[in-house]
Amino acid sequence: MYLRFSRRLFLFHLLGFTFVACQPKPFEGTITIGVINYGGGEQIINQYAKFNSYLGEKTNAYIQLEPVFNENRAVERLEARAWSLVFAPPGLAAIAIARHQYVPLFPLIGISNLRSIFVVRKDNPITELKQLQGQIIALGQLGSATGYYLPLYNLYGITLADILFAPTPKAALELVAQGKAAACAVSEAELSLYGSQLGQTEFRILFKDPHYVPLGMVLIGPNIELNRQEFIRKVMSDVPSGLAEEVGYVPNGQVPNYKYMISVVDRVSSISSKLQTKPIRLF
Repeated sequence: MYLRFSRRLFLFHLLGFTFVACQPKPFEGTITIGVINYGGGEQIINQYAKFNSYLGEKTNAYIQLEPVFNENRAVERLEARAWSLVFAPPGLAAIAIARHQYVPLFPLIGISNLRSIFVVRKDNPITELKQLQGQIIALGQLGSATGYYLPLYNLYGITLADILFAPTPKAALELVAQGKAAACAVSEAELSLYGSQLGQTEFRILFKDPHYVPLGMVLIGPNIELNRQEFIRKVMSDVPSGLAEEVGYVPNGQVPNYKYMISVVDRVSSISSKLQTKPIRLF
């Protein structure tokens, strides 16, 4: 009887140990969250405060929020694999997936029918994209889907006098309003948000990309072990809905298809070296 009991006890402990060993381990260490904060204000710290506390409590990790002011700086952080998690707009998400092995987790809350547009002043006689030949235009930062990748893709085959890279969509519209650029690339939502803020200037849409931009995504970095990736995914899936909404993602949402967006990034990357010489030949 004693031998039989010991054997059962041994098997119980063995199975118990195996069960525990197979469970995802708490992260331990630091989880750095990357996010773009165009305005540069401190409001974003308050926005993520409750979520960070929740994530830290559930993972037993120190949570560090690292906001950057534009996509260009965000690309540098992706290249360095400095972010454990990134709340990425579409262009940045495509780069993270295609070039830096980040893994999609959840879609961001956003505009599902977002499209890239070229904008000119209402009094500008230009009516077609090809008439931007030899002109100065304003684009967004490297990493922006609507302000950088899609517009450069649509300008393929055109030679420009120069490209002015604006730090924010509002700054791009200001360059057009001031006559420093013939056109700029933004999203429809950005034109609606900022267009009325620029004095008496009236704008007109010159061109609208026919493709809808996929929603941005929450992605997890390749420097995190697979079992811990799944642990963090589970924690973020189970987050109270109010916390997920505060930081802008959908815990039960379907990850969008990024095949076309990645193909655009690849095409534009093949001509990116030509952006440093004038005139700028986009072919």
